[in-house]
Amino acid sequence: MPEPFKQKPRPEGASIGQIFVEDVKRTHFGRDYGQELKQLYYFYLDAERRDKLAGMGRIRRSISMIAWLLKSLFLKLSPTRRLMLVAAFLATIAGNTHLDRVTIDFRPIGFLLLLIVLMLELKDKLVAKDEIAVARQVQIALLPRAHPDIPGWEVWSYSRPANDVGGDLIDYVELDGFRHGIVLGDVAGKGLGAALLTAKLQATLRAVLPDIVTLDDLGRRVNNIFYSDAFDNRYATLFFAQLEHNSDQLRYLNAGHNPALVIRSDSVEKLHASSYPLGMLADAEYEEGAIEMQPGEIMLIYSDGLTEAFNDQDEEFGMERLEAMLPELRSLAPAEIGAHLLRTVEDFMGGVRPGDDLSLAIIVKR
Repeated sequence: MPEPFKQKPRPEGASIGQIFVEDVKRTHFGRDYGQELKQLYYFYLDAERRDKLAGMGRIRRSISMIAWLLKSLFLKLSPTRRLMLVAAFLATIAGNTHLDRVTIDFRPIGFLLLLIVLMLELKDKLVAKDEIAVARQVQIALLPRAHPDIPGWEVWSYSRPANDVGGDLIDYVELDGFRHGIVLGDVAGKGLGAALLTAKLQATLRAVLPDIVTLDDLGRRVNNIFYSDAFDNRYATLFFAQLEHNSDQLRYLNAGHNPALVIRSDSVEKLHASSYPLGMLADAEYEEGAIEMQPGEIMLIYSDGLTEAFNDQDEEFGMERLEAMLPELRSLAPAEIGAHLLRTVEDFMGGVRPGDDLSLAIIVKR
């Protein structure tokens, strides 16, 4: 599985001047800073505030947005750092102050206090980054090492987190000597919290699968385990495909996931969800599905990072664009299908950093 987005390493021993010049070369100012400002907007302002801003006039909106951004920033700091930020602000306002016959310029003090706050926040980020790097190594270790060799079928998959760790799950499970399970799950949210629940989902599936007779039962048991743990606003969608060696039949369970697409010779069939996501409702019922696939037919399973990818114009890739591509995929091998989909989505995004995890599982009947 591929590594997440990373910047190219800088040459060792580079001077500050060389680093600055390299930063200028790498940065697309309009696009990159536009994305940074947009991230600030969505991070510091909740949906309610954004809705209120949308209904204001231009001048009032600008003033309110700045005030709310500063307030949100202020409240997210620790008490000590809040006091330092206030002191830096007051020192900057004081500027040159005349005391008796002495003039004191407080602005350097304000700058120094602000720099200390920035250094403390950066220290926290770097400590967290080291911990997330370890979590990423664990998550990579839990991913499949290779695609399975299933007589009569060909399988390929891909997963790319939006951040260093993600909430998508790709897994292959050998059920017995003649059946395999293909898993694509998507835990609500992203980042470290979602990654931890992804590991829990994988462990839960592997624990209950040996005793499962029907996929209805798989959905019920995993749902009850997730729901009993009572994670607030945390749930997982799941598409589970069960392949029998040298068979034309594929059994599946779609628990609140995006519809899988079956690309036939003259049509496309959608396998919609038959129940709620896992962990959303107690005692939810789940329904197993089954389809017949002929040689050359393709099943595409994907997470919403594919259809909900955005470009720099805030346009969504969407189902219409995906469905328009499907006829082009019929003659391609699974790895070629995946590469074509990913290349098309990346071209559409135009360098915009992904906002969600993206995973694909492609199954072809041979």
